[in-house]
This record gives sequence, structure tokens and C-alpha cells, in this order.
Amino acid sequence: MIPVAHPLLPPGFRFGASTASYQIEGGADEDGKGPSIWDTFSHEPGKIVDGSTGDVACDHYHRLDEDLDLMQRLGLGGYRFSISWPRVLPTGSGQPNEAGLDFYERLVDGLLMRDIQPMATLYHWDLPQKLEDAGGWLNRDTVDRFAEYAALVGERLSDRIEDWIPVNEPNVVTMLGYGNGTHAPGKALMFDALPVAHHLLLAHGRGAIALRAVGASSIGCANNHAPMWPASDDEADVGASKLFDALWNGMFSEPMLFGRYPLDLAPLVAPVIKAGDMATIRQPLDFYGVNYYSPMRIAAADEDAPTPWEPLEIVGYPTTDFGWPVVPDALREWLITLRARYRAALPPIIITESGCSYAAAPDADGVVDDQARIDYLDAHLRAVAVAVRAGVDVRGYYTWSLLDNFEWAEGYTQRFGLVYVDYDTQARIPKRSFDWYAETIKSQPPDN
Repeated sequence: MIPVAHPLLPPGFRFGASTASYQIEGGADEDGKGPSIWDTFSHEPGKIVDGSTGDVACDHYHRLDEDLDLMQRLGLGGYRFSISWPRVLPTGSGQPNEAGLDFYERLVDGLLMRDIQPMATLYHWDLPQKLEDAGGWLNRDTVDRFAEYAALVGERLSDRIEDWIPVNEPNVVTMLGYGNGTHAPGKALMFDALPVAHHLLLAHGRGAIALRAVGASSIGCANNHAPMWPASDDEADVGASKLFDALWNGMFSEPMLFGRYPLDLAPLVAPVIKAGDMATIRQPLDFYGVNYYSPMRIAAADEDAPTPWEPLEIVGYPTTDFGWPVVPDALREWLITLRARYRAALPPIIITESGCSYAAAPDADGVVDDQARIDYLDAHLRAVAVAVRAGVDVRGYYTWSLLDNFEWAEGYTQRFGLVYVDYDTQARIPKRSFDWYAETIKSQPPDN
């Protein structure tokens, strides 16, 4: 196994790994934690592919020290995790749950003891169920509750956490959670879900303001992005791809960086915008987080279709076990595109998620040979290096994910981790990709 050397990545480039609270923690109803929308959704029959829930997940809540030791062995420069809102505030507001705050203090202190930089996400989709009962992200009051939550957590942890992300992938929450209903809370509102996008962006802005007020020094985002490839040169396909690009990409990057919505979409959001909202959303960012997995191929839909675009399969590339095409150069393409679109408004970039699902399991000797994941990571790091050479300021790469985990609506059918998790015994088995990533990190020159 030959570690990859990336001389074109800048000295001090941070290699990290990412997780999310509901996907790994378990402890669903322990120590005062309240229910989240994912606790509710995953227990509804037919919502999760394999009928599973995140009640136990990777049992990270009880195996914190073991997982911290794995991170240290890996040599991570940074670890991105999310804080469970209902573990800290069981009903979304009111009296904090000290046991929940204590857990995250132990996590952060354990990371710092091991020289790993914490990166905390405040909202990675596990909304307290009581807030959803009051309207969830369709209700503007949820933004106020989020700002209170951000202030509470920031007050407790901003002296030890440098990097903060208020909201993870607001486009996925809007479109899958409220647009088509495949994610919690399971509402299929189509375009009527757009107020959710605005409220999530407001939460991002209000959260950033609250964090800075209590001393947070580095605040960014984690937006899911994908290059949009028109299915053909036909004017209809090109137009459909541009519209979907505005919805998937521009709907969230333009307000954050320019303080405005894409021209084609602005009229649809206008009814819920109040005076001062766009200035609130456009908070100064210290880094721009890109979550990248694959490009999308878009065609014009039939006239009677519910949306004017239709996603098509991308052929000619290998795919992960999730069926997603592996296109490393599309990451380079997106990084170049992002810089070209936003120029001086774009802060330094961190790849806050990028990874792949492969089902490699332990062989007779207990070895998990996931060469496909090694190839994926190698190729995507090289794509980042090419973008850096072209002048894009990329400061780090956080692979998804540290551990195999509960993959939302797919349950436990997809394995994204550097570490294999036996869900029956909770045994952790580092894969070959774990060792490769560790050697890659070790080979990177430090920042002098």
C-alpha cells in the first residue's frame, strides 16, 4: 500500500473526517435527550429501506473514548461532528440538559487532548420533534429557537472550538425533508417547501451572529454542491439544468455570499422575506464548506411533469454501491466554478464532506480490503490539488465518514466509513483505507 503524496496541496492542509450525531451516537432516549424528527421518522413503517432506526447506531455515545483513540491513531488534523439539538435542549428551547452538554464537552476536550481540531455543526438534521410539531422549518419561530440554541452551545464551547457550521446542507433538508418527503419530517410540499430554505438560511445567519457574540472565531457553512451537466446541447435541456443549478446550488450560496436569491427563484421566496433578512443571512464567513459527492445530469421534463427538470443517470463512469457516479474531476470543476462565480466574495474553501459507499466486509483474516475507497480518496485529493494549482484557495478535506453509520433513509445498507462497524457487536475494524489515509496524512508537510 503506497500512500499518496500531494505536493500541490499547501503545507498545513488539514485532513479530517466527518460524522453526524443521529447517524452515530445512539443513546436515543438516555440522560434526558428528547426525541428528534429522525427518531420519529425512522420508527414509521416503510420510511427506512431496511426498517432500521438510529436508536443505537454506532453507540458512539457510550464508546466516545474508543472512537477518539481511533481518530488519534488515524492522525486526523480535524474532526467534524454535529451536536444533537434535542440532546442539549430536549424540547428545542427552555432549560438545557446538562448531561447532553457534558457529553459534547468531553468530546471536545478529548479531541484537543489528541491535537485534533474540533469542527462543530449545530444542525445536522435532527430537529427536536416538539419544534416540528409547531411547524418545524416552515415556522419562522424555529429560527429564533435556533439562535437561542446557538448562543447556549457557543457560550459553553466557543473557548475550545475554533470552527463552527450553523446548518448542514440546507438544500437537502428543504428538498428531501419538506419537498419530496424522503427524509424526515417526511413532508411532500414540492415548491411550497421554499419557505424552509429561507428559514434555514436565516438560521445560518442568526446562528453565526449568536456564535460571534460569545466569542466564536471561525464560522463557515457546509453546502452540498454538484456541477450540473445538461443532458444535451438542446436549449430545453440547457435551460432545465440552469434552473436546477439555481435551485440546488445558487439558492444557498448566493444569499450567503451575495445577499440575494437567484433571479429566477427570487419571486418564489419573496412572500416570506422580511426587512433585514438578506443582510442577516449574508454574514461574513471565515471558510466556505463544500460537501461534494457527484455531478448531476439534467434534462427538460415533460410538460405534465411536477417539475420542469428531470435528473438522468450519468453513464460511462464507475459507481459506488449507492449507485453514485465516481467523477473526481467534477470536484475540480465545481471548485473552479465556485471561484469564478463568487470571486472576492468567496472565503477560503474547506471540503467539509466527500466520500463513498462500498460494502467491503472483513475477510477470514479480519481484513477489510476496500481498495475502491482508497482509489476514490486518492483521485479526489488529486482533483483538489489540481484546483489548488489553478489558484483556488482550498484549506482542507474532511472525508465522509469516520465510521460506517446509519445512512438516513438507507438505514444500514450503505457503508461510508474508514472504520467498519459490526452493528451486532459494535466492534470497530479499521479498513485498509484507514491505514492509507493515516499514511497520507503523515506524508503531508506541516505548516511551518
